[in-house]
Amino acid sequence: MHDDAHRWRPAPVPGADAGVSFVMPVLNERDYLEHAVRSVLAQEISGPSEILLALAPSTDGTEAVAQRLADTDPRIRLVRNPAAHIPVGLNIAIRAARFPTIVRVDAHSELQPGYTAEALATLARLEAANVGGVMRADGRTPFQRAVARAYNSRIGLGGGAYHGGTAEGPAESAYLGVMRRAVLDEVGLFDEGIRRGEDWELNLRIRQAGYRVWFDPRLEVTYWPRESWARLVRQFRATGSWRGELVRRFGRRNGMRFFAPPALVLSVAAALVVGVLQLTRVLSGWPSVLASIVYLPVAAYALLIAAVSAGRGGGRGTRDRLWTLAVLPSMHLAWGTGFLQGVLRGARGTVDTSRLARNTPLP
Repeated sequence: MHDDAHRWRPAPVPGADAGVSFVMPVLNERDYLEHAVRSVLAQEISGPSEILLALAPSTDGTEAVAQRLADTDPRIRLVRNPAAHIPVGLNIAIRAARFPTIVRVDAHSELQPGYTAEALATLARLEAANVGGVMRADGRTPFQRAVARAYNSRIGLGGGAYHGGTAEGPAESAYLGVMRRAVLDEVGLFDEGIRRGEDWELNLRIRQAGYRVWFDPRLEVTYWPRESWARLVRQFRATGSWRGELVRRFGRRNGMRFFAPPALVLSVAAALVVGVLQLTRVLSGWPSVLASIVYLPVAAYALLIAAVSAGRGGGRGTRDRLWTLAVLPSMHLAWGTGFLQGVLRGARGTVDTSRLARNTPLP
């Protein structure tokens, strides 16, 4: 389905052999980096390519892996990102890029074969400024598989197109993204003051400038989620905090799905308060009966999570289902708590500290 009713500005369409620059911010990714880089080097396109690794100060030996890879292939270029923040690293890599199309890659992800060629064809066909596809989360351990199932579920992350959409069309943002460099230069690259959600904010500016941002479900990227409960909670709390900051800045331009987790947190808090008042007999009689209404949304949520965990979305076997039962509310409550913090007092430089710990190696 195309959006021909809307008059979009056409983005520049370079020649088929003009070349592509892959950009990847990297911090403490020793055991994931080579998998990600190999998936990039395996992409088949008609023109030249390069991959720029924006290296933040890692503590796990990532830089040695990056240097070894660069020594084996001239397409790999290393640039320094001393600030260690993702948008800063992306901008450093983009400014150093040589080619007119930018492909963002995450060190925790792997591009599927044909990803870049398909994206380039879609960009040219639609004269779009940015195109993204589907994040296919995967895992190796029971916990990581549970997180992956949550990522791939409409219940887990709210049903954004890149978490399982099947119909191509205009989008508010794009997962990772294959972008025209000329448009990025025009709108001003990534906002380096935004630590999470920087892609959504950039795509907002691209759309406000009149260009197309497009979702193409034929584009698939494998994503490896966080490997421990503590890291997952830290990640989601930071992400929620920055979404709250974006709501402060851009208000109703944010989709309604972003308000579900904070509503859950407020419902749980209200239920806890009412429960304490009832147990201490401060609240009794008809007022207590009426106040018990606050339990209904929490009970409905608990039943939903239990049903998802017990069903096909919960995985195989009791262990998988128990992890799913733990992971879903952990994600929602951490994200919602961060969101409320971000809305009430701003993100205030909140950093995703889950990226600072050692990663679990892939087999």
